[in-house]
Amino acid sequence: KDEQIKVFIENIFIGYRETFSDAKKVLDNYSIGVAHQKVILLISLHKGITISELLKKLKITKQSLNRVLKDLIKIEVIDFKKDKKDSRLKHVYLNDKGIKLFNEVFNIQKKRIYNALVNSSSKEVINFNNILNKIINEKI
Repeated sequence: KDEQIKVFIENIFIGYRETFSDAKKVLDNYSIGVAHQKVILLISLHKGITISELLKKLKITKQSLNRVLKDLIKIEVIDFKKDKKDSRLKHVYLNDKGIKLFNEVFNIQKKRIYNALVNSSSKEVINFNNILNKIINEKI
């Protein structure tokens, strides 16, 4: 059983690595990396996300996030808006250039995921998604 779990963990890692490495050429064109891609993905999925929400979702330090945000500001792909009720809160959005960058990366990554899903049965897709959700939501 332990050997099967080790192989499963390796497969999760390799799947992650391959999915994110697919977009490396696009990221290289913008002189950014996977850390930036993760932030862009979350900003895309959660429009107007706050800095503290990003920190929670990424489980990284404020210093690490600030480095990534500075780079994204430098290449002009994100905008900030202050909260209307609490001016201490900043909401982060992708601007048009950021949306274009996200779509370039997504379209490359989508091919690998789409091909895997299309070549799987409905039951396999549902089971895989259920297992991923259990891994994500497991409290250790």
